[in-house]
Amino acid sequence: MRNIAIVLALGAVVYFVPGGGDAAALIGALLSTAILASFVMLAARFYRERRMEILGLPDRWRATLYGALGVIVLAMAARPRLIETGGGTILWLAAVAGSVYALYRVWRQYREYA
Repeated sequence: MRNIAIVLALGAVVYFVPGGGDAAALIGALLSTAILASFVMLAARFYRERRMEILGLPDRWRATLYGALGVIVLAMAARPRLIETGGGTILWLAAVAGSVYALYRVWRQYREYA
């Protein structure tokens, strides 16, 4: 009940207070930045904990890992513009699906020879 009241109060502030839409956009941007920063910190921690395993991968698989991660970052950065059209949506889905498959293959290769 308390959470519903908080959401309704925030909605009322956005609707009734002049400039509430700008404040809501600012809060949304701050939350998006916080989520992105947490993903970056999680990735940095994962890399530090698994550095030897990553460096132990053959060069081909390590390049595949880094390439797949790079494509995912680019796809997420380009998502707002890509999903405006049908072809862009298909391209975005293909990029993300291909990257996920590449990450899966790297993981399988690591598990096979670990």
